[in-house]
Amino acid sequence: MYHGTSKQSAMSIKTQGFRPSKEGMLGPGVYLSRDLLKASRYPLDLDESQRVVFKVKVNVGKVIAIDGQRHPMKYNWHDYGYDTAWVPPGCGMVPSGLEENCVWDPKRITILSTISPKVSKEQQGYQY
Repeated sequence: MYHGTSKQSAMSIKTQGFRPSKEGMLGPGVYLSRDLLKASRYPLDLDESQRVVFKVKVNVGKVIAIDGQRHPMKYNWHDYGYDTAWVPPGCGMVPSGLEENCVWDPKRITILSTISPKVSKEQQGYQY
């Protein structure tokens, strides 16, 4: 999988590991995608020159598909024993239609490498 971040945050992640966000589309966790182009767009408010992408290996554990805005476990999936929440592609959860994952425990994530963001001409300016 991939995780897009700022160059500044990347230094902290390398030394201290991932820290789960306190909130987000699926609640707390570390947000990742199997789609490099999606991860390359983050953080949305930074120029591409200020971003990096981590290529990571993830032990996803028990996974739940959150396939709609009104899913009953959208924010509390971890309370039901799930390790990862997965948003399938094309389900209407994100404007891009691309998949996304939220991993509860950052210890399940191992950094493999740091790469430059990849943004296609069609995706430049598209908000994910």
